[in-house]
This record gives sequence, C-alpha cells and structure tokens, in this order.
Amino acid sequence: MDRISTASAYNQVLTNLMAAQVAQSKAGNQLSSTETATDLQGYGTGAETLMALQATTTQVTGYLNNSQTVAAKLATQDSALSEVAGGATSALQAITQALASGSGATLMTSLQNALSSAVEGLNSTFNGEYLFSGGQVNTQPVTAASLSDLTANPIGSLFHNDQRVASTQLDQNTSVSSGFLANSVGTPLFQALAAIEAYDQGPNGPFTANLTSAQATFLTSQIANLDGVQANLNNVVAQNGQAQDEVTNAQTDLTQRQTMLQGLIGNITSADLAKATTDLQQAQLSIQAAGQVFQALNAASLLSSLSPTPSLAG
Repeated sequence: MDRISTASAYNQVLTNLMAAQVAQSKAGNQLSSTETATDLQGYGTGAETLMALQATTTQVTGYLNNSQTVAAKLATQDSALSEVAGGATSALQAITQALASGSGATLMTSLQNALSSAVEGLNSTFNGEYLFSGGQVNTQPVTAASLSDLTANPIGSLFHNDQRVASTQLDQNTSVSSGFLANSVGTPLFQALAAIEAYDQGPNGPFTANLTSAQATFLTSQIANLDGVQANLNNVVAQNGQAQDEVTNAQTDLTQRQTMLQGLIGNITSADLAKATTDLQQAQLSIQAAGQVFQALNAASLLSSLSPTPSLAG
C-alpha cells in the first residue's frame, strides 16, 4: 500500500526546516560579525553582566581620555613654569655678574629680559585658554610689560586671575590639583624686581658702568631675596611634575583596567568561530535534508495515490 502524507508530517518537516534556517542565519551572523549575538536578548542571562561591563568600560575610557588631555596640559604648564623660574634664575645671574664685574651697565636690560620671560610664561595658553587665569581662562592673567610697570602700579593690580585652582578627577576615587594661579606664582618675583627697579630710579641710582659701594651693598642684599624666589619657583615646577607623575600612574592603571574589561566583554561577546563554522555546515545539511524529505512526502501524497490508473482492455 502506498504511503499517504499527513498534515502532521508536513508540519514536522516545516518545523525542522525553519529551525535549520534560524541556526544557519545565527551561525552566518556570528561568522560575519565575530560576535555571539547582535542584541542583548541574544546573550540571555549574560546580558546583565555584559551591560555592567560595558558601562564600567565607558566610565574608564572617559577617565582615560580626560587624563590624556590633562597630561598634555601639564606638559605645557611645565614649560611655562620653567620659563618663569628661568626668569628668576636669569635675574639672579645678572646681579651676580654685575657684582663680579663691578659694572651695572647691562643689569637693568638683563632684568627686563628676565621679567619678559616670566610674563610670557605666566601668559601661556593651552588649547586657546590661559593656563594661570584660574576660572577666567579667556582673560590674560598678567599685564605687566616693563620694569617700570612694577613700580608705577601696585603689584596686585598687574594680575587678573581669579582664585579658582583647577582640579582633575583621575578616576572615581582620585583627584589631583592640576592648576596654578598667576599671582601666586609671579608675585614674589615681581616684588624682587620692583625693589631693584625702584632703587635704580631712586637717589642712589641709576646703575652704571661703575657700581658704587652703596649699589654693590644693595645688590648683594637682593641675592638672598632672589635665591628664595628661585627656590619657591623651583618648588612650583616640582609640584607640577608631581601632578604629571600622578596622571601618568593613573593612565597606566586605567589602561590596564580597560584592557581587562575589554577581555571580559570579549569572553561574552566574541563568537566561537570554529563552532559557528560547524553549526553553519550542520544547518545547511539540515536544510538540504528537510528539502529532500519534503519532496519525498510530496511525491507520496494522497493526490499521487488517487491519480487515475489506465483502464484494462476488455
């Protein structure tokens, strides 16, 4: 007796065919994207863990990007502060040389150059913003241009920064003070230079090719003052360097954390390509087999069994 196809047999074949097509699509997507799934639903119970890891990674990446910007700013700041400290060093050397030679002919010119160097450093910018203006990043912090400005005006009036000291959050638990204010950095040097400018313009001045005994005594007294100014500025440079070290250490830690988190995410999202290849091949075979079974059932259908047969000749 011929086999008669039933609805349940067709349904079973169609169910197997659809399952094989889904498996084929899933395996194909994994091979093309190298990821286990294209949405969170595809990760099942691991979706919550994946979301938490991705959120943490985003936070760590944000801190790392911010630290890179701060590192560049601190590097620029280091050059600027070194320039200010260099102004104090130049002033000290100019006085020492004047005393050694007994001549003050070039002293005030050298001190003017020292002031110009310091002012240039204090007016340094990063990404178009003044480094030492506090929160007033668009306002030039120092307006002194010449030694005479130091005596013609109160020293404090030459600075235009506010008192906001920049601080940077390196991670969720650590912050670092990364800013300095122009008046805090520059006032001691300006006061020292103002004292010499006032003496030069006073009754015992100006300094000429031949230093008088009184002038030599005065300049000698200024060496100790400028030594203190120079030491203070060197400490400021060192503080900036310490901030740079903290940022560098934070970057190392954040990079390691970022790598670890990316590895954990990869353990969840990265597809097993060897398994996906095998699954794809099996799905393709299943589709082929289901097609063959479907054709066989169609050939053995009731209509085939009831097809007319040739009449016998009587």
